[in-house]
Amino acid sequence: MRALIFLAGCLLSASVWAQSTPQASAAQERLKALGADPVALRAAIDAGKKATFFCANCHGEDGISKTPDVPNLAGQNPAYLLEQIRKFSVGERKDPFMQGLIKVLKDEERIQVAHYYASVKVPPSVADNSLVPHGKELFTKLCVRCHGEQARGNELFPRLAGQKVPYLKTSITRYRDMTGVRNNQLMSIATAPLKNEDITAIANYLTQMR
Repeated sequence: MRALIFLAGCLLSASVWAQSTPQASAAQERLKALGADPVALRAAIDAGKKATFFCANCHGEDGISKTPDVPNLAGQNPAYLLEQIRKFSVGERKDPFMQGLIKVLKDEERIQVAHYYASVKVPPSVADNSLVPHGKELFTKLCVRCHGEQARGNELFPRLAGQKVPYLKTSITRYRDMTGVRNNQLMSIATAPLKNEDITAIANYLTQMR
């Protein structure tokens, strides 16, 4: 029953995302148009790299974080990234620092940034291999419907593969405990049965994935 509720929630999220504002829809269409033109895409990626110079302090060069509690942006789906940029810009996602930085980006730069980070490959991180099998079992049971078998995400859900263990543990725990820092009904349902050791196992499974 829980699985059916969760799957229905995934489908509902897709429906809500599809009903985005006209401005957001136009930006997504522009993103797709650039992605379909190899020459334009290459130019967008190059421009996006230049536009992300101020992101490197937290998210690392090429979007691969050097700070344990800050996520990688590299390898994310460009449509997902662009939507998160929009959410920060309008206050749907709350972070004063991120909101301030994103406001300086023009619409075209946001699209270029999304394509740039999406183009970067994410190296796997070192995991505790003794925890990986249990983490894989839990991920397959609870997470694969939305995040995909390879945990690479899609237009609606983030890539988790290759993220750092501390970031994953903190994020999953916040969803489970409903602290107010992370608010998402689907994630609360999925993570509710997890013990701390389960979360650690999932994090170790995900961090070693490509």
